[in-house]
Amino acid sequence: MTTTEARPAVPPVERSKRRISINPRQSGIYVAFALIVVLFEVLTGGALLEPQNISNIIVQNSYVLILAIGMILVIISGHIDLSAGSVVAMTGAVSAVLMVNSHVPWFVAVLITLVVGAAIGAWQGYWVAYFGIPAFIVTLAGMLAFRALTLSVLGNQGIGPFPDAIRTLSNGFTDGYLGNIALGPLGGADLVSVLAGVAAVAGIVFTQWRKRAGRLGYGQEVDPFPVFVLKIAGIAVLVLALVVQLARFKNLPWVLILLAVLVLGYSLVAGKSVFGRHIYAVGGNLQAATLSGVKVKQVTFWIFVNMGVLAALAGIIFAGRLNQAGPTAGVNFELDAIAAAFIGGAAVQGGVGKVVGAITGGLIMAVINNGMSLIGAPSERVMLVKGVVLLAAVAYDIWTKRRAAS
Repeated sequence: MTTTEARPAVPPVERSKRRISINPRQSGIYVAFALIVVLFEVLTGGALLEPQNISNIIVQNSYVLILAIGMILVIISGHIDLSAGSVVAMTGAVSAVLMVNSHVPWFVAVLITLVVGAAIGAWQGYWVAYFGIPAFIVTLAGMLAFRALTLSVLGNQGIGPFPDAIRTLSNGFTDGYLGNIALGPLGGADLVSVLAGVAAVAGIVFTQWRKRAGRLGYGQEVDPFPVFVLKIAGIAVLVLALVVQLARFKNLPWVLILLAVLVLGYSLVAGKSVFGRHIYAVGGNLQAATLSGVKVKQVTFWIFVNMGVLAALAGIIFAGRLNQAGPTAGVNFELDAIAAAFIGGAAVQGGVGKVVGAITGGLIMAVINNGMSLIGAPSERVMLVKGVVLLAAVAYDIWTKRRAAS
């Protein structure tokens, strides 16, 4: 009997000493975002990154970013939602009728509005998941139907004003509790906001360190330690710079805190939960997911329910920002959310995408809108640039796929 000599196992640390490589498909969106920010910072003479303007970008585009979170999950699963903008208008009208006309307490009205959004999502999810009608057709019908219902509720007039709590959530800022901290030539900044930024950086460092340690523990390849440190340092600098700029103006917008909670929660759901893995499985290979025991119909149904809830939340935020619910609210919002998802790295066929990528895509659109407004570009030129950016993002995604396959 012959024996074979066992090969010594490669220590996990040795695996980390690999050649530095960059995945252009994953990193391209962040590089593009940085280049666009630098470009408009130069073109606007430094106005783009002024504290007040950064705050305006976040507040003015918060509802699109909320929609993008739900839309990325829909697209990952291989579907599309064309009714999001009409649902925003419909739920905004419902919240206005409850809070303004019926004088329902604002927190009760918010809960009822979210339930209405969930019911709308369940209605559409049923036809897609259990009746087998393509999502494109169902949500196109929903876009028309819910816009008609909005016009029926509101007529040709808006309903307002909204309660102070809703306006504060949409347009307000956190209060300063511990005073300002001196930052030399930058002036003063709210201490609580700066501490919140430091806490966010600490959380990012902790989670990334644990992720790296876990991959090493399983003998998987990771970035060399110097590269890992540089990446974390870059993220930390960006987060702290953003927080300091906001703290120099009027502290942190409440809607930014809401967005941070949503991004963190949905990132965990998409990346760590069983339901999240099922979403990717359904979008990546529907037949394989079915054979693997994934309850495809239930996953699809709840994705649309979730989209309805987030559209309702966006409807409340948008109506609160304008201080009234209008019949033209939400026009083309679904297109902005879809564009944000695809620019952020979602695949046309489904199965690929990240929540953070969708938020980045939405911010790219927001910076383009804001930057071109600051330089006085006409609206038709803004639409042209946004269309070119969307086409370039999808073309880049297809090109990287073909390159990887070859």
